[in-house]
Amino acid sequence: MEISKADTSASNSSNSHHVTKAKHEAAGSEHELRGAEILIKALQAEGVKFVWGYPGGAVLHIYDAFFKQDTIQHILVRHEQAAVHAADGYARATGDVGVALVTSGPGATNAVTGIATAYMDSIPMVIISGQVPTHAIGMDAFQECDTVGITRPVVKHNFLVKDARDLAETLKKAFHIARSGRPGPVVVDIPKDVSFKKVPYHGYPQSVEMRSYNPVRKGHGGQIRKALQLLLAAKRPYIYTGGGVLLSNASNELRQLVDMLGYPCTNTLMGLGAYPASDRKFLGMLGMHGTVEANNAMQNCDVLLAVGARFDDRVIGNPKHFAQNERKIIHIDIDPSSISKRVRVDIPIVGDVKDVLTEMIAMIKEGTAKPDADALGAWWDVIEGWRKTNCLKYDHGKNDIIKPQYVVETLWNMTKDVDTYITSDVGQHQMWAAQYYRFDEPRRWINSGGLGTMGVGIPYAMGIKLAKPESEVFCVTGEGSVQMCIQELSTCLQYNTPIKIVALNNRYLGMVRQWQEVEYEGRYSHSYMDALPNFVKLAEAYGHVGMLIERASDVEPALREARKLKDRTVFMDFRTDPTENVFPMVQAGKGITEMLLSSEDL
Repeated sequence: MEISKADTSASNSSNSHHVTKAKHEAAGSEHELRGAEILIKALQAEGVKFVWGYPGGAVLHIYDAFFKQDTIQHILVRHEQAAVHAADGYARATGDVGVALVTSGPGATNAVTGIATAYMDSIPMVIISGQVPTHAIGMDAFQECDTVGITRPVVKHNFLVKDARDLAETLKKAFHIARSGRPGPVVVDIPKDVSFKKVPYHGYPQSVEMRSYNPVRKGHGGQIRKALQLLLAAKRPYIYTGGGVLLSNASNELRQLVDMLGYPCTNTLMGLGAYPASDRKFLGMLGMHGTVEANNAMQNCDVLLAVGARFDDRVIGNPKHFAQNERKIIHIDIDPSSISKRVRVDIPIVGDVKDVLTEMIAMIKEGTAKPDADALGAWWDVIEGWRKTNCLKYDHGKNDIIKPQYVVETLWNMTKDVDTYITSDVGQHQMWAAQYYRFDEPRRWINSGGLGTMGVGIPYAMGIKLAKPESEVFCVTGEGSVQMCIQELSTCLQYNTPIKIVALNNRYLGMVRQWQEVEYEGRYSHSYMDALPNFVKLAEAYGHVGMLIERASDVEPALREARKLKDRTVFMDFRTDPTENVFPMVQAGKGITEMLLSSEDL
């Protein structure tokens, strides 16, 4: 069934009616329902609009219950990995909990990559998996696997529901855990007999209390005051922010703080859009492929305010090199285990980023202390000197050859003033998208940062297009990554999600080739793609529009034509320069200021 925009808005209205009804039933009289029906009631009460899934024997009772309701739209994907990725993309773009449904055994194991992807980036999700009947658990039954055991390292929490009477409360807990504190995926494993059994239904719980799980939201006032004193006294301050700012919807608070102080700001790959890239105080992304000014400021600041970021290896490079320079570090994070995990900090503040920044802003307004204007001016002079390096400049090439950076820059110029979402897969194209598409708004850049999962681009875009049917959604990908979940082009057609695919096709696994050039003396072991499909014909075979673009002069006309086809998925195969590398680049084991800036540095 195709979903029209009218169907979606009608479904939303109907959905809100059923949410209210489901919540009212929480206080209603007792009646008997099957486990699968209780699951549906729970999803309705949580306001779930879409579930991405794939049926199988262990979840047939659940699918039968889905057939009998009309408020939640089930999206049939072509592979369980894509179900979780699509729900993940939806969650990243909206901030809502994404929901996926898979069967037991291979259904659950196929979902693991998607679950781990969401876990590494702290994305709120509930994954419902079928399981063999309770009496068959541990008996090596058909399509049995230990889903709880397999997923334990890559979930925030998981549940095996052995009694249908526990289903409503378990789902309430699952959604609460997924969206509160540091968000993350939660797996609920439901045996087939549990989904079939009829039990008394007392309604969906209005609230949930767990003695062992009470994440702190409010930061310690004394610590915030101490941090502020340090920050205002800084001579070379720097504000370093990550995905936690987006997850707590704190972009407005961050912008207000940076503008009040006038301090330089950087975002990690996962934090792009939290502070507008078009603002002069933004120094660009930092880290392995960060800008010269962002990385040098990180290394040479005297007070660093880290907000919702985790000092991971891609950001600070070699920790010993990072520790060479004396600096005071303030770290705001909702997850206490992330603080002083890789880098020792001076003032830890455990709390929700939005709440802590709000309190910090209030204290600045109430106080009389102001930043040292002369010291700040001198610091900005140093930063402007680094900025003059113009480290993102690139050779536009000759003979009409297409440079991948040019494709992304052209896309940004065409779409910067409209509501646009950019997804990417993983590799060189991901870094070029992060460097050359200048994100001014939060939750517009959707990519796999922590796990670095190839194949997420199309499913992410599908999930976002369902959530944001009026927005333009582009998937920037490579000819390697895109083939990992390319079967989802079929899902795009069935559910009318007209996305635009920008494939930067250099006939190599580009990032692997780049590392082989830099680290392995050009021994390109198995990084060349020798038997690529005709992507134009493949797109057409799936019922979409395909375009082959081989000349730089055709880049802009092709993008313009694709954008005009508002109701069609368009696959644009851009044949780009196979020798192009991502710069700046920090090699493994090096410090973040030890950057290669061009091929001449190799």
